[in-house]
Amino acid sequence: MKILVIEDEPEMQDTVVRSLEQEKYLVETASDYDSALEKVALYAYDCILLDINLPGGSGLAILEELKKQQKTDGVIIVSARNSVDDRIQGLELGADDYLPKPFHMAELHARVKSVLRRRKFDGQNQHQLQNLQIDLDKHQVWVAGEELALNRKEYDILLYLVTNKDRLVSKTALAEHVWGDYIDQADNYEFIYSQIKNLRKKLKDHGAEVEIQAIYGIGYKLVTA
Repeated sequence: MKILVIEDEPEMQDTVVRSLEQEKYLVETASDYDSALEKVALYAYDCILLDINLPGGSGLAILEELKKQQKTDGVIIVSARNSVDDRIQGLELGADDYLPKPFHMAELHARVKSVLRRRKFDGQNQHQLQNLQIDLDKHQVWVAGEELALNRKEYDILLYLVTNKDRLVSKTALAEHVWGDYIDQADNYEFIYSQIKNLRKKLKDHGAEVEIQAIYGIGYKLVTA
């Protein structure tokens, strides 16, 4: 799962990023209004942690832009401004939750998981697709009751394809969602081919009733076998 942390306080940003990375999320950051606006316009995120007070503009204006572009990114406002007006305005603009500072990281994790479950999996901790079962909290996968051993990137790829079942996912979109900012350092997509190849073999060897179809030159699609 890919999360964007929009926070201008360096110490707070670093603390949140390290905590989320320990939970196996892919995390990107923005420290001011302009860079945040650019990221939300160019990329898709599963969840955005949004501060209201930003250098150069208001986080509420970013919410307005998300609404204007009809984006479906989950949003949690994380702000020291704990006024009722801010909370109401943020929720009316499409935010999923509002978490006032200061907060415990355990509460942040719980809020993020809640938003992800509601947005992607109808509020459930586990997702079933044919004989494939995914535990979102434990990052575990089973096929017909037998655990499927996946590395982190294989799991991230599978989860992204599951949330986009029967949709064609381009190589670029997959790379950006699973590798994030690091994709800029890559010369080609060979690293994706390798992970996809291993994942497809593991699914097939375990008799999974889903398969990853490769659409030559474009991307991939997860379908039921």
